[in-house]
Amino acid sequence: MKVFKNATVYVDGKGLKKCTVTFDDTIQSIGKKGKGEIIDLPDNAIVLPGFIDQHVHGAGGSDGMDGTVEDIAIIAKTLAQEGTTSFLVTTMTQSKENILKAMRAVKEYRESDKKDGARVVGIHLEGPFIAAAHKGAQPLEYVAKPDIAVFDEYNAASGNAIKIVTLAPEVEGADELIKHLAKNGVVASIGHTGAKFADVEKAVSAGAKNVTHTYNAQSALHHREIGVVGSAMLVNELNCELIADTIHVSVPAMRLLVKNKFTDKISLITDAMRAKGIPDGESELGGQKVFVKNGEARLADGTLAGSVLRMNRAIENIVTKVGVTLEQAVDYATINPAKMLGIDNEAGSIKVGKRADFTVLNDKYDVILTVCGGEIVYKA
Repeated sequence: MKVFKNATVYVDGKGLKKCTVTFDDTIQSIGKKGKGEIIDLPDNAIVLPGFIDQHVHGAGGSDGMDGTVEDIAIIAKTLAQEGTTSFLVTTMTQSKENILKAMRAVKEYRESDKKDGARVVGIHLEGPFIAAAHKGAQPLEYVAKPDIAVFDEYNAASGNAIKIVTLAPEVEGADELIKHLAKNGVVASIGHTGAKFADVEKAVSAGAKNVTHTYNAQSALHHREIGVVGSAMLVNELNCELIADTIHVSVPAMRLLVKNKFTDKISLITDAMRAKGIPDGESELGGQKVFVKNGEARLADGTLAGSVLRMNRAIENIVTKVGVTLEQAVDYATINPAKMLGIDNEAGSIKVGKRADFTVLNDKYDVILTVCGGEIVYKA
């Protein structure tokens, strides 16, 4: 048994309060007393629920598309350094062979039950079912039409681990795939798309629930056609992913989204690629050269190619630049994605009975400690 004694804790339903939290692999008690190994924390520490990143490609020099258990382990350990305790290994538009390789690696990794980094709770299949005109940094030659049989093949190879599928709803076959995903408890996410409002409305009726990296690689807001960006703000059912690095999305655009969405309908993501956590320089994404400089990752033609954002810095940006409360910003990175992924009964907030997943920050938003399932997986 371990104890955070008389710490400042973000407690589910009660906000920030001074209390003692006792835990093993799950949270045992929250109150004034607790017995066990006391974990010393500095006075400026704040104990938060572990962050959940539903859209991250890589970190530490490794990518989910590398398709090995070893690379997933590197990503998991690197993400723990930024307070992330659960994540979706995110793939990209690639050859069927490479996607299947990535699926099998995730299955093998999850079956190995490693406990020395963030937990892999599934897969975000970003592509190949996207619109060629809005591919972003995805390789054009592998863009494919939505196909139920192909999805089922990928999902079977992963051990039914796919939790989110990014697709373009205006492409032929998308409607049928969205209905299939909804029926099987997989989140259909609108992204890399030129969809119009009518397409989005139809997709939501079919079961779509999420918007992939809102504002990026999608049709913009116009007063005669509100596109995906306008639809994301207008349609209450849609959850909006947000890359809060101030590069992919400007601060005023982030403020606009926050002002227009319910607080439980925004999820912070990093959309990070393998260059996160290593020095600037040349990197790679889907066989394409990427150049990383001053926190920006771009292809040779200048196209943004994922990010090197850390989740703790996304929290900092949302609080200090957008102006939301710390509690609200943390919700964006914890309980909101937990609900989207259907794991809010076990993760996403600090509550008795939930997994002992904690991120401890100081008052500069630095990560002091990351605890995953009661085990310390990172200590500064």
